[in-house]
Amino acid sequence: MDTFDVVVLGGGPGGYLCAERAAQGGLTAAVVEQRALGGTCLNEGCVPTKSLLYCAKQYAAAQHGADYGVHAENVSFDHAAVIDRKNKVVKTLVSGVGFTMKSNKVKVYTATAKVLGKNAAGLFEVDAGGTAIAGKRLVVATGSVASVPPIPGVKEGLASGFVMTNREILDLREVPKTLVCIGGGVIGLEMACYFATIGVKVIVIEMMSKIAGPTDPEICDILMKTYKKLGMEFYLNAGVKKVEAGSVTYEDASGLHTVACDRVLLSAGRRANIEGLDLEEKLGVATERGKVLTDEHLCTNVEGVYAVGDCNGKLMLAHTAYREAEVAVNHMRGIKDHIDYSIIPSVIYTTPEVACVGETEQSAKDKGLDVKVVKAPMMASGRFVAENLKGDGFCKLIYDVKKRELVGVHIIGSYASEMIYGAAAMVYSKLPVQHLNKIVFPHPTVCEVIREALFML
Repeated sequence: MDTFDVVVLGGGPGGYLCAERAAQGGLTAAVVEQRALGGTCLNEGCVPTKSLLYCAKQYAAAQHGADYGVHAENVSFDHAAVIDRKNKVVKTLVSGVGFTMKSNKVKVYTATAKVLGKNAAGLFEVDAGGTAIAGKRLVVATGSVASVPPIPGVKEGLASGFVMTNREILDLREVPKTLVCIGGGVIGLEMACYFATIGVKVIVIEMMSKIAGPTDPEICDILMKTYKKLGMEFYLNAGVKKVEAGSVTYEDASGLHTVACDRVLLSAGRRANIEGLDLEEKLGVATERGKVLTDEHLCTNVEGVYAVGDCNGKLMLAHTAYREAEVAVNHMRGIKDHIDYSIIPSVIYTTPEVACVGETEQSAKDKGLDVKVVKAPMMASGRFVAENLKGDGFCKLIYDVKKRELVGVHIIGSYASEMIYGAAAMVYSKLPVQHLNKIVFPHPTVCEVIREALFML
């Protein structure tokens, strides 16, 4: 039986980085991944969706190039070619992860993992597709899967291909005329933005009163306005009642309504993927609502067992998993560290981009914080104006008056995804605003809008 210092279940962002950092720290590590290295993010989520969205952005730029003195005739979009390009991108990056594992001497088992228990030597034994391996420590990094709500007709639709999750839609080669998105969260909005940009009639049905979950309401308003210009339709405060071949029926305050469509995207959230591991049965690992319970060091209630990434249900973001992996490995090595979820940014990669970190106005209010809120328009940036003749957006700062600290930043507009890390550093640093004002921003850049907002505090 092969024995390791660390056995990692799952080869997604949290899993492979955990193994990499462990190996770099002098520990022997193994990864058990049943499908492909990179997990959902690389194969069926973050990376492939960005590949599609970039292609759609190029298409839109070609269509509207005349606004910038660029004229193109007979502009067309080849969705099948876009899927082929996406597959090449994914293959390249998966290979890169594999090379990283090999170069760090991490043993990779392509198999379905099942926990066998703890042996007499105190090692955690795992069945890796018929091969027994053991580790001094066990890291659960099995990610998440799409939630399938008990809506009549959904399971049948998934079986027939009429209903798709993020996995299936990213391999769809034919373009539907009409697409219904059940759910107006991040996954639904990004795919809706892609398909609407290339000419698909997109209908979003959301049970909440707004799209984009906990995102700042003002940002949601701009998103809605922008998407409606693309021809998208939104039905809010609406619950889907049934799905049939060729249609979706929903209910709102005015009653039942049925919309015809060619395909349905199910984007009703995700749930931790720990079924079949036998964590509770074999090791006594505590779970709640199907999620592994962890502390600030990513430790479970069982010594030597950790859980990182989506399977703990804290913040289902790839970069959260990265940080959790580092914290877990540091704990293994006796290095003082902990995870702070309050300073982890989130991004929606639509056009325009949305990026946020820290408190919202509402969360600050709920916590009883005395805050000052300021907002600087994107038009305050010369570069933004130069590149976005018809653009909209802003940078909003949430400032704790009592502590004199920046506690939240919310941005909508081009390059928001690339700007938010700097804002996150500001929130993390807890520096007084007078010190933040001394930071020199390069000119002309879109990030200067943050500087403009800071001087409004």
